[in-house]
Amino acid sequence: MTLADLWQHPQMESVVRLVIAAVLGGIVGWERESHGQAAGLRTNMIVALGACLMMQLSLHMEELFRALTSDAAVRLDPGRIASYAIASMGFLGAGAIIKGKGSVRGLTTAAGLWLVAGLGLSVGAGFILPAVATTALSLVVLFSIYAINRVVDQDIYTSLTLVLTCEHARLRDIRTLLEAVPSMKLLTVNYHQNLETSVVRYRLRLRCNASVSRGKVVRELLQLPGLLQISWEEGEVP
Repeated sequence: MTLADLWQHPQMESVVRLVIAAVLGGIVGWERESHGQAAGLRTNMIVALGACLMMQLSLHMEELFRALTSDAAVRLDPGRIASYAIASMGFLGAGAIIKGKGSVRGLTTAAGLWLVAGLGLSVGAGFILPAVATTALSLVVLFSIYAINRVVDQDIYTSLTLVLTCEHARLRDIRTLLEAVPSMKLLTVNYHQNLETSVVRYRLRLRCNASVSRGKVVRELLQLPGLLQISWEEGEVP
């Protein structure tokens, strides 16, 4: 079979659709890869390719049994394979989501995998122009997120732990220092005292804007008399 004969093959259009799906999935995957996500270029390309192939298989199954009459025992739903392809994205999406102590990460990547599956299905069904438009719009949304985050201050929840000697453990001074910081609010205080060593541990739950300089706050806290230890970490999101 010559190259010209191969190009004229009836299923060559299906191969072209697979290539288009891989390219569109790769574009979305490149954005995820550039931001350090595990589900990056290769993952998104494979998802788009698989979805495109399953969509074409679903349509081809209908073509195979098109000659059957209404009296035949065989019943086909061309959209069934495609629907299972979308449902299976839930497993990949769940694997991409990481729940940390204070936040949930990976939701955008999981949504991107679901989107890429839709792109593959659309290209497989010949719905190419809307798939290209969706890819362009998704890139606008994904890249604009980072620009918006730099403009809009977000509230974050943190947990501050202070260890002080008992004679210097005055909560009033600590509260005054923290509440002097703009947008910072002290939510809860946990108190623990070691009776043998006379050491007091405060665990303070705080809410503040992401723009707050933690280094500046720490430098202020270091001026507290009797401070033995300080730690600041992500807190539980309510």
